[in-house]
Amino acid sequence: MTRYELTPYGRNMNGNSNQQASPRTWLITGATSGIGRELTLQALKKGEAVSAIARNTASLDDLTEAHGDRLLLIRADVGDEQAVRAAVERTLSRFGRIDVVANNAGYGLFGAVEEASDTQVRAVFDTNVFGALNVLRATLPVLRSQRSGHVLQGSSVYGQSAHPGVGLLAATKYALEGLSDALAAEVAPLGIKVTIIQPGLTATPFLSNLDVAAGLDDYDQTVREVQKGIGELPASAFSSAARIAEGIRMTVDSPNPPLRLALGTSSATGMRTALEARTADLDEWTRVTDAVDR
Repeated sequence: MTRYELTPYGRNMNGNSNQQASPRTWLITGATSGIGRELTLQALKKGEAVSAIARNTASLDDLTEAHGDRLLLIRADVGDEQAVRAAVERTLSRFGRIDVVANNAGYGLFGAVEEASDTQVRAVFDTNVFGALNVLRATLPVLRSQRSGHVLQGSSVYGQSAHPGVGLLAATKYALEGLSDALAAEVAPLGIKVTIIQPGLTATPFLSNLDVAAGLDDYDQTVREVQKGIGELPASAFSSAARIAEGIRMTVDSPNPPLRLALGTSSATGMRTALEARTADLDEWTRVTDAVDR
C-alpha cells in the first residue's frame, strides 16, 4: 500500500491511525445528478471535501469556483476498473484519505425478464454490480490501511422486493445486497462500516433515463400496466433527493449506523410487504421444510 504525505484535508495513510480526519472526505460515484449530486452539495456546504466521480462532470463545474480545492471532479466510468483505480489515486493525492465511499452510480432497465436483451442485461449489471465491485476493490485497501471508513452501498426498495418490469434492475440490487451482507461482516473487525441505502421512489432523473426493453404483447397486462401506473403517480409519491441525502448523512454521523437504511415510507412499506410474504411462505410450508430433516 502506498504511503501518502499529510495534506490539509487529513492524516497520512500510514495504517496506524483510527482518528477521524477533519474535515471528512467523501468519494461519491454518480455524483452529477439526483442523490449523488445532493450528497456532494451537502458535504461541500458542511465544509467537507468531495471527490465527485461521473462519466461527465460538466454539470458540477459551477461548484468548483464556490468550493475550490475541496471539490475534485473526476471523469470516470465505474465499469472501467483502471479508471476507478486512477480516480482513487487522484483522490488520495488531493485529500490524503477517504472517509466515506458512496457507491451511488446506477443504471436502470425496465421491462419483462424475457423482454430484456442480453446487451441490456449486461449493461445494467456492468454498472450496478461490477461497477460497484470496481469501486470496492479500489477503495477498500485505503480504508483497511486507515482502519476506518464508511461504505454506502446504493441499493433501493428493489434490493428486497420486485414487481413486473423491474426484474433485471432488482436482480442487480439483490446481488449488491447479498455481497454487502458478507462485506459488512468481513470488514467490521477492521473498523470499516457498511450501510445499504434503500430509497423508494425518488424525484431524480433516474426514471426518465431508464433503458426500456422492447415490448411483447403478452406482458401488456402486467409490465405495461405497472409502467402506466408509475407514470400516473403524483409528485407527492416521490421523495426529495435532498431529504434522502440528509437521511444518508444522519447515518454516516451515527456511531452505530444500520446495515440497511430504508428511506421513504414507500421503501419501508414495500420491503415489509416482501418480508411478510416470505415469512408467510416459511410458516405455511413448515411441514414440508422440516420433513427433509427426518
